[in-house]
Amino acid sequence: FFFSQEASCSVPLQPTMTSHPDTKIDCSKVYVKKSSFSTEETGDFDGAFAAVAIKKGDLIEKGVMRRLPEGFDGNTCPYIFTWSVKRPCPTWGMGSGCAPFYNTCKEGTANTKMVRYFDEDRFEIFANSDIAKDEELLHTYISLKWRGCFSELNDIVHADDKPDEKKESS
Repeated sequence: FFFSQEASCSVPLQPTMTSHPDTKIDCSKVYVKKSSFSTEETGDFDGAFAAVAIKKGDLIEKGVMRRLPEGFDGNTCPYIFTWSVKRPCPTWGMGSGCAPFYNTCKEGTANTKMVRYFDEDRFEIFANSDIAKDEELLHTYISLKWRGCFSELNDIVHADDKPDEKKESS
């Protein structure tokens, strides 16, 4: 943080976020609070939100992925990332920044897209559409349809699908 100078000493100093040009992690456009999808039925859970208005195509966040030890079973833990295109997934990762708090949605409806650079253990998240300040950020989990820990979530996300579409998503 650095503090911006105000003309008058009677006005409190406001923290301003900055990002170093060499940083590997930058989530300065995002903040985390209780998700707008939390209900009495689901209980409280967090979500990622836009701290500023974001234009379609803009970089929202970038970060690093830390690979978890070989043998870790990500099918049982919803808080980690699928870190491979192979199935079954041999590699799981723990993401930096606000990325772990982006909630999911149905394919084609997400306002963000995560680009994974598996060989560099890093990611970038871009806006799929214009995003308003304070709008919740969503991306479709690449493992939503097949990870055991997401089976209930997958059913909720695809609850309004036609029977044939549900069969394809299983």
